[in-house]
Amino acid sequence: MKLYIKYMVSLRCKMVVKEELRKLGLHFIIIDLGEIEIMEDLSAAEHEQLKTGLLRSGLELMDDRKAVLIEKIKNVIIQMIHYMDELPIIKYSEYISQQLNYDYTYLSNIFSEVKGITIQQFIISHKIEKIKELILYNELNLTEISYKLQYSSVAHLSNQFKKITGMTPTHYKNLKNKSRILIEEVGNQFSKKS
Repeated sequence: MKLYIKYMVSLRCKMVVKEELRKLGLHFIIIDLGEIEIMEDLSAAEHEQLKTGLLRSGLELMDDRKAVLIEKIKNVIIQMIHYMDELPIIKYSEYISQQLNYDYTYLSNIFSEVKGITIQQFIISHKIEKIKELILYNELNLTEISYKLQYSSVAHLSNQFKKITGMTPTHYKNLKNKSRILIEEVGNQFSKKS
């Protein structure tokens, strides 16, 4: 049985889900970002217990098909930007479409309708957070960060960074208290609806 979980975006979230399944005596086949597959069918009582247990940790069991698809899109983007060593060589739209096995126009329309922002804006938000992370680590210079995140130039990266954050990457690097957004909150600053 497949279940979909909102806000499941990190290894910590996976551990929380494993623990909640263990408490209910359920066995998982796969636990992935936003999605789990368990061996058993859930009774109504088990479904409610799992839902309640996950909510205590800030996770949400989803039933709505559109919400499930939106979470899948978000998880593909989060996986791509934050957890892959190399970004895909193909266009992001093709990559997302291939990963989810849906037409990109359909995905894009659903995402915009529900989230109030475009997939592209969501990707840019995550790239900006990744840039902040890489600046904090101080292992790569801006040219290397630009290359890693597939910007055409450092100027393009800097312009996009400034447009989103209101400051240049260099100014951000020199701040004493560098602010970051939690992965699950990235993109919400543009959203009309969440």
